[in-house]
Amino acid sequence: MQFPEEALERLKKLLERAKKSDLPEPTAMTLATSDRQGNPMARTVLLKDVDEQGVVFYTNLNSRKGRQLSDNPKAAICFYWPPLSEQVLIEGNVTPVTDEEADAYWASRARESQIGGWASRQSETLPHRFALLRRVISRTARFGTAPVPRPEFWSGFRVDPHRIEFWSNRPSRLHDRVCYEVMEGNWTKRRLFP
Repeated sequence: MQFPEEALERLKKLLERAKKSDLPEPTAMTLATSDRQGNPMARTVLLKDVDEQGVVFYTNLNSRKGRQLSDNPKAAICFYWPPLSEQVLIEGNVTPVTDEEADAYWASRARESQIGGWASRQSETLPHRFALLRRVISRTARFGTAPVPRPEFWSGFRVDPHRIEFWSNRPSRLHDRVCYEVMEGNWTKRRLFP
């Protein structure tokens, strides 16, 4: 289901405000996933795109989050920007981005980040830091000055929202909460008690 236009515009405006603040990573978002048994896990990832279809981030598909999303394609996201006193919660189903989208984003990454993507065996045990550095050197030599192709194990996911909540801090903890939620195939909008 596509983002409701009003919610998408509000999210985009908040992201623009966050980018103009002094936050070191204004697109940082907490991503929560769970495994087949429902055991939850949360970590911070970076938003790379947001449009009518949803919220996009990229990762190593063999990482813990990649495996969890493959097994249980549902996720929750939380943006929290303390300087803005704003938070956005998004819940939805997760689908892989297209190869074209992944290739385009990969091409926009710094070469060092591309090499790092090849070198990291994300979420696996690292015996010592030198083992990672050795892999970086090996991949750097492998690609030389040629373009670094996107590895098959690296791509992105799109969270297609079915619930979006905007939270704004207010005095006396009487916060403002607005929730957009799909009910019976249609988006609804309602206010929530703080």
